[in-house]
Amino acid sequence: MDAIQSVQPLYSLSGFGVGLLVGLTGVGGGSLMTPILILLFGIHPASAVGTDLLYAAATKTAGSLVHGYNRTVDWRVVRRLASGSVPATALTILALSFVNLNGALARDLIAGLLTIALFFTALTLVFRDRIVRLYGPRIGRMSERRVAGLTVAVGAVLGVLVSISSVGAGAIGVTALILLYPQLPIARIVGSDIAHAVPLTLVAGLGHWWLGSINLSLLIPLLLGSVPGIVLGSYVVTRVPETALRLLLAGTLAIVATKLAFDTYSSPSAVVTATTNRAPD
Repeated sequence: MDAIQSVQPLYSLSGFGVGLLVGLTGVGGGSLMTPILILLFGIHPASAVGTDLLYAAATKTAGSLVHGYNRTVDWRVVRRLASGSVPATALTILALSFVNLNGALARDLIAGLLTIALFFTALTLVFRDRIVRLYGPRIGRMSERRVAGLTVAVGAVLGVLVSISSVGAGAIGVTALILLYPQLPIARIVGSDIAHAVPLTLVAGLGHWWLGSINLSLLIPLLLGSVPGIVLGSYVVTRVPETALRLLLAGTLAIVATKLAFDTYSSPSAVVTATTNRAPD
């Protein structure tokens, strides 16, 4: 398909909205884009996850540049997260290579994990402040070495979760960083989470490309919308009330997860209208 002909306004508009939310909150990439691709555009779950990962890598690179320019990235935290997430991602992709990603088993696995991850992400967004109040002081008394180890472990968990569902690096990652690094302002937490998502989603996206679960015709229109969106969101992140956005996003994710679960388990064919919709080889 010609690159110009592949530019479809709905794809670009979806990309812009998701990119804007990612820039503002660090959340919303896989949490929204993957369900949009599955439910709105009828993309097979495996292709939706793989395509979203490469889309996220490019989008969050743009966001990282803006956050880096604004000095809202803690590179020490990014290195710790990546040292756990990148190896875990590589191992997860290797495990997925033994599964037929276009088969019913992979469809149910990805859709099921995605649904759980969306609900968990929504709950994390809603109860983030309460979680921090309950566990923040206890974690705050930990040694720097213990905090570093837990950060690597969080990265490893995110690597597995993101590689299978493309969800988790945002809300779960941000909440974990708030707990582990309460001294960091929220803008630096969001910036560090976005910067870490670049190597995570790039390795996972390239892995899915190797597995053949990428729909390249979607990437260009998605990126044409998402790159301006995340640049704008990253620029105004310190000027917008984060709590209101977080609660709005949580409600949206809960609705999307409910719809995805209903479509998956009541009528699987509704979710997979394009089982053969794989990326061009």
